[in-house]
Amino acid sequence: MDDQQLLRYSRHILLPEIGIEGQERLRRARALVVGAGGLGCPAALYLAASGIGRLTIADADRVDLTNLQRQILYRSDSIGEPKVEAARAALAALNPEVEVIALAARLEGAALEPLVAEADVVLDCSDNFATRHALNRACVRHARPLVSGAAIRFDGQLAVFDLRRGDAPCYACLFPETAETDEPRCAVMGVFAPLTGTIGTLQAMEAIKLLAGTGEALNARLLLLDAKRADWRTVRVAKDPGCEVCGAALQAAR
Repeated sequence: MDDQQLLRYSRHILLPEIGIEGQERLRRARALVVGAGGLGCPAALYLAASGIGRLTIADADRVDLTNLQRQILYRSDSIGEPKVEAARAALAALNPEVEVIALAARLEGAALEPLVAEADVVLDCSDNFATRHALNRACVRHARPLVSGAAIRFDGQLAVFDLRRGDAPCYACLFPETAETDEPRCAVMGVFAPLTGTIGTLQAMEAIKLLAGTGEALNARLLLLDAKRADWRTVRVAKDPGCEVCGAALQAAR
């Protein structure tokens, strides 16, 4: 790192748990953020501010007036722009050293595979179960850590599935693909703006810890936040041997 980089990241470098070595790991790291909405915006901001080497952001939507209540990368003059292009401009203004790749597409099928394979960490900031399960399957196949967040109304949740570890559960162990699950949308149910910032920021925190090799990840735990009561709860998540995505029989066959 040159003098400007040492100064920019000095508050990380001063932490013995990160130091120059950890910051260099961040500079070499590649993160994939799927979803540039209420969760993806704060997650991407903190990843870029922290000096992630390459940040790939995928989202097919354009900025809408209703997004501005919580999606903090965008401004009024961003309305109508593809979210990923507006996000790339905002992140470049924050930290031009970070390579930002903008993908204006909904990731699914074969398109997911190379992106997950080349990422060091994947952040699921999406808003639908189809994308969540597709991301989870790809992360299981390529043994990539998955940082999953969700927020609706006043309720938030965060989980880390460190799929580099053979004993780690996957997203489908917690929410099986075959289960009948309601899919509430904030366009119908509403969402408390600071909640999305809190969960998205926590996603960035967990991703940075994984990439820098510091602290203890939230692996195999589900963190639940009731923002109305400022109440936090943690639930242990066990690996399901019969999971249709990461179960023992499937892993043995691979």
